[in-house]
Amino acid sequence: MSGGLRVRGFGELTAADLDAWEAVRAGNPALDSPYFHPGFSAAVHASGREVRVAAGEGVFVPHHRDGRLLRPVGWPGADFQGPILAAGAAFRPLELLGGGAGGYAFDHLVEQAPGFDRWVVSRRPSPFLDVAGGLAGYLGRASKSGKDNMGQARRRAAKAEREHGTLRFEADSADAGALARVIELKRAQYAATGAKDYFAEPDRIRLLESLLKTRDPAFGGVLSTLRAGPHLLAAHFGLRSGGVLHWWFPVYDPAYARLSPGWILLRELVCAAPALGVTRIDLGRGEDEYKRRAKTGESVVCQGLVTRNPLRLAAASAVTRARSAVRGIRSRRNR
Repeated sequence: MSGGLRVRGFGELTAADLDAWEAVRAGNPALDSPYFHPGFSAAVHASGREVRVAAGEGVFVPHHRDGRLLRPVGWPGADFQGPILAAGAAFRPLELLGGGAGGYAFDHLVEQAPGFDRWVVSRRPSPFLDVAGGLAGYLGRASKSGKDNMGQARRRAAKAEREHGTLRFEADSADAGALARVIELKRAQYAATGAKDYFAEPDRIRLLESLLKTRDPAFGGVLSTLRAGPHLLAAHFGLRSGGVLHWWFPVYDPAYARLSPGWILLRELVCAAPALGVTRIDLGRGEDEYKRRAKTGESVVCQGLVTRNPLRLAAASAVTRARSAVRGIRSRRNR
């Protein structure tokens, strides 16, 4: 690394280093996502995927080495990325390149990350739900579409109960069997849609299993389940840090698709938010229809490549434009 940054393995960080990391994060509102908590990097590292940290005075950049390319910690499953540094502090991304690294690729960089503008090739919305005050608070801020879908979810919940048995929602479950079912349903969804299977790498399954056992309100995994009688209709596994819950792996059983169980579960989670101490649910980047309907607002995340090679940056920009064009075509077809 160049400049004042030094790279160490995550396991080399001391307790004082981790305290400094969390103190810097706590002082910067742009870093309130659980992905920026040192607990996330610790869990990824413990799952078997090496995490390195470029650290200097008041700055921490957890990442992976992929050949000559650096990637943000947790890639490709991290929905928010960026350096951990004080609000308003300057940062020179080129300092990350050294020791043979030819680039730092990011695809969910928070827009507030300083110094990255020249390396950004595209920006995309990342919707969220403001759930302060629970369901009543949310409905006061939601769009007409969001209100309508929540109303439909209430009616479908009553129908599910009539047809399949007593409806039971658990906001924060420790059921390892339910987590296994979440992963099973998610892998089936990947196969059905032709998407790349995130869980094809065993360390990612170990990561979720470890996070499920982390029961600290400051950071940990949150498994929410929705059952009707003996049937698991829908579930969600996410990350939580303080008042922020990140919507990460939502699933539903296709056998109950006509009941829109995902919306029922989301409504129950909004209702449970005050008891959980949650005031915001981040839905993550994407133009999914349910996110567009449910959101009360959105932030912006950036895609790009920090590199000294202008040809590599141009190539990355061309690929991003091509993918954006494909998404646009698909979106128009689905309207």
